[in-house]
Amino acid sequence: MEKRSRTEHSVRNTTTAVISKIVAILMGFATRVVFTHCLSESYVGVNGLFSDILNVLALSELGIGTAITYALYRPIAEDNYEKQKSLMKLYCRFYRLVAGIVLAGGLAVIPFMDVLIKNQPEVDHLIFIYLLYLANSVLSYLLIYKRTLIDAHQLSYISEIYETVFLLIQDTLQIVFLITTRNFTLFLLIYILCTLGKNISMSRKADRLYPYLKEKNVLPLAKEERRGIFKNIRAMLMHKIGDVVVNNTDNLMLSSIVGIVSVGCYSNYYLVIGSVHQVVSQIFRGITASVGNLGVTEDSGRVKRIFECSFFVGQWMYGLAVICLYELLNPFVEISFGAQYVFPMEVVLVLCLNFFVTGMRQATLVFRDSLGIFWFDRYKSLMNALLNLAVSIILARRYGTIGVFGGTLASMMLTSFWVEPWVLYRHSLKAPLRFYFIRYVFYTAVTAVAGLVTDMLCRSVSGEQLWRVLLIRLLICCIVPNLLFLLCYFRMGEFRFLLGKARSILEKRNGMRGGRHE
Repeated sequence: MEKRSRTEHSVRNTTTAVISKIVAILMGFATRVVFTHCLSESYVGVNGLFSDILNVLALSELGIGTAITYALYRPIAEDNYEKQKSLMKLYCRFYRLVAGIVLAGGLAVIPFMDVLIKNQPEVDHLIFIYLLYLANSVLSYLLIYKRTLIDAHQLSYISEIYETVFLLIQDTLQIVFLITTRNFTLFLLIYILCTLGKNISMSRKADRLYPYLKEKNVLPLAKEERRGIFKNIRAMLMHKIGDVVVNNTDNLMLSSIVGIVSVGCYSNYYLVIGSVHQVVSQIFRGITASVGNLGVTEDSGRVKRIFECSFFVGQWMYGLAVICLYELLNPFVEISFGAQYVFPMEVVLVLCLNFFVTGMRQATLVFRDSLGIFWFDRYKSLMNALLNLAVSIILARRYGTIGVFGGTLASMMLTSFWVEPWVLYRHSLKAPLRFYFIRYVFYTAVTAVAGLVTDMLCRSVSGEQLWRVLLIRLLICCIVPNLLFLLCYFRMGEFRFLLGKARSILEKRNGMRGGRHE
């Protein structure tokens, strides 16, 4: 196999991932529009609620994936196939156990459905529908563990291609059957079959790439190594609990405190916001394995330089995205799903603030997990979860929908906002934390100014034709913030470093093409 640099791997993985997520967004949006027009609001709410219940159960995964991936980076860098086989065998056993735990936990939830759903929706065969969601969740853990080895080898673009192909098949079939039958059960059965097909295909691809996975003579890991992996899994369990509570309980609180219809409204916003977040976060996913390789082969000074550039890229992308979301979300939701699904602008503002703060954390999280220092901030996640639950419930009872999202923002600012970079700078980058926050304040101020200027221009665009308003605002949002960012950042070292990297890759590719031509 052709040897590529970390930068080349990152560019290829990131490019493929971004294209794949754009396809996923377009297909997911088309499916969602058909879904909301072919089925009632109750089905929309049930879809969001059951998805969140199973996301909560997914914390039984314990963060195994992150811990095993980190353990794979050094054996891969050293071409140690025996160690890779041992780790993957352990990973396989873990995931079979997880599938069983999710199944048992999912079945245990059924007696409490009346508590979780306020005002029972008019949906036939509610328990059977839930069991189909549960079956898909359990099947998602079978065979998929081999994908981790592909990703750890800096080849995540292969996984993304498989994801995209099966997503296209799934969404196309779901749209056809929704339009022709309006049958929610068939909709879910297609989901299950495509999940199973994707996992089997990806497993076979991993076997072809790494034939040693099929060898039976697998040595057990040393006791000390197993102890280190279990220690990291315990840490990731705490992170997993915090992430699940913060990110996947909003629908549960909306359903139990506000009502199931509010879950349907939020699900539409979450579809758009989550889709944008997934596209932008692919930039970081594409560099994850390269950062892991960087951590085991380079010094802390080099790691710090790459982190600062990643933080800079993340701010530009998430800053641009949050401005676009604030200006475009409501007209987009009204056109796509109907005026009854539109939130007030103050709720949209809080959702956008949550999106921006979460986005600004992504570079820190990727480096923390890839460098294996997730043990040091394990209690942060539990504190974040407790604060999120307490504050969100209190605010939701007083202020309704906006209180749920306000609690999420408050808990994040009190914990993750400062603890995660503190751990990274202290235990890996070995540098004073004040430089991070100086950059953070500067980036936030630039984003705020760009947002205010963009908002002034967008407010001047109005009319009864919402499509026209949306397109003009989109044009403004794409041009104005980027020009202001470029004006503020073009002299910065991070900008010049990344520009130089881009030029070197283009020159190398042009040189390869010229050589082939000769």
